Amino acid sequence: MRPQIKTLFVIALALISWTVLYINLETAVKYFCYNIITLPTNSSLSSVIEFFIFEVPKVLLLLVIIVFFVGIIRTFFTPERTRKLLSGKGKIFGNILAALLGIVTPFCSCSAIPLFLGFIESGVPLGVTFSFLISAPMINEVAVVLLFGMFGIKIAAIYVAAGLVIAIMSGWAIGILKLEQHVEPWVYEIHGNQSNTEDASLCLSQCINAGVYAVKDIVGKVWPYVVLGIAVGAGIHGYVPTGTMAAIMGKDVWWSVPVAVAMGVPMYSNAAGIIPIMQALLEKGAALGTALAFMMAVIVLSLPEIIILRKVLKSKFIVIFIGIVASGITLVGYLFNWLI
Repeated sequence: MRPQIKTLFVIALALISWTVLYINLETAVKYFCYNIITLPTNSSLSSVIEFFIFEVPKVLLLLVIIVFFVGIIRTFFTPERTRKLLSGKGKIFGNILAALLGIVTPFCSCSAIPLFLGFIESGVPLGVTFSFLISAPMINEVAVVLLFGMFGIKIAAIYVAAGLVIAIMSGWAIGILKLEQHVEPWVYEIHGNQSNTEDASLCLSQCINAGVYAVKDIVGKVWPYVVLGIAVGAGIHGYVPTGTMAAIMGKDVWWSVPVAVAMGVPMYSNAAGIIPIMQALLEKGAALGTALAFMMAVIVLSLPEIIILRKVLKSKFIVIFIGIVASGITLVGYLFNWLI
């Protein structure tokens, strides 16, 4: 059997196995909980255990399949190609392109400075650079997969659209304000060796290997957050009375959105840890816009990321950046509370 045919056969077999597992997961969990370990029905503890046992494998299965294919897609969007695509782009078109590229480009807090330096050195405008830096952590495959798996396509699409708007408009505002003088001077003194050659095309097996590596790397890093977040969410699901969160994070509480954003800024988590908690909060009466605002603030304006960016940005720029993004998130929160 030729190597490429063998690879395709293995992928097809894996997809069939994944589909069978995912379709039958809920039935298997209920049978395990109430027939094998014989949990009592209508019990808070039973509800917690069932929620946890079902959600953990469901989310991990979704992560594996999506991260695998996104890993393949990312072989066509390396940081070098991204810099070339964004170089020389300005105004609103550059912000839109940067925000869209942020969805499919590898990014984490630890890579914020290298990406920032590479973009600035390549001639990417400051505002366009920040559209990318905001979009990449906010609208990553982990967030989209978890939202789709827990809330469905409508909420996932709302989140992606809102994230893109925030990234585009925040980057545009930063560009309009012309904050270059508030970037640390040493940033503009760097002259690295940027390759002008295009990245070599990858064959099928290399693309598949990139997908497998993405699964090992990303899922391997986020699974503890998934388990912890679902554990917290399960506790809220089982023990917090329905409607409790409506008094704190409900539609009728006008101050809930800015307070949720303010609470989210100093916290540190990622999508894998915060989305299961968000799901439980919504079940207990929290408004969608307020919950989305809290989640976005935690992911985009986390304290570790701010500390990392402080190495390349002056304090005034950091304050302006937080203010612009937090204002955008707050407006999105109010908008969705009003619409939904």
